[in-house]
Amino acid sequence: MDMLTTTLSFENMHKHGELMVNLLRARKQSFIVQNNWDLPEVAGMEYDQYDTPASSWIAVHEGERVLAGVRLTPTTARCGMYSYMVRDAQKGMLESIPTHLLYEEAPIDPRVLDASRVFVARDVPAQRRREVQTRLMRKLIQTARAMEARQVMGLVPAVWPRWIRPLGLIAEPAGPVMKIDGQPVQVALMDLDRTRH
Repeated sequence: MDMLTTTLSFENMHKHGELMVNLLRARKQSFIVQNNWDLPEVAGMEYDQYDTPASSWIAVHEGERVLAGVRLTPTTARCGMYSYMVRDAQKGMLESIPTHLLYEEAPIDPRVLDASRVFVARDVPAQRRREVQTRLMRKLIQTARAMEARQVMGLVPAVWPRWIRPLGLIAEPAGPVMKIDGQPVQVALMDLDRTRH
């Protein structure tokens, strides 16, 4: 079966069958079951306050089976008292994420996107992980550029330099390495203007 990458939004998710539901189910498996994070779930799907029409989601999938995913939210997004994950964490609105996650104040800029809920399914075999990561990041870059973004910021596993360099991506730390639920994480800022893809 061919591996595909799809960008989902509230405007197009109806064209992709159960893919959005399967993405949220894969997130539950990754974040709630495997990482043991205390997150909202319903009907086998993980979700939070940032899964709104302002966001887009990227799924790497074979048919309906989701291998990897990420959520992209403009840093200008607002929904009630929430904006985007990194900024709200910095403002002390998210108990599970420390407020000192950034070196500078979180941006509110139409050219900057927040990437969150990044995952590669644990059952993706080691020999296929690089291909899955590459497809996810290439689609992220393509989608971000289509949204006229110049930078993508995200709270990601602290091993991010190890897997983005071989992909030709240019990023830098935007905050310190921290532990969240025993996992080392860090905010990274990717510069799309300096990225080759």
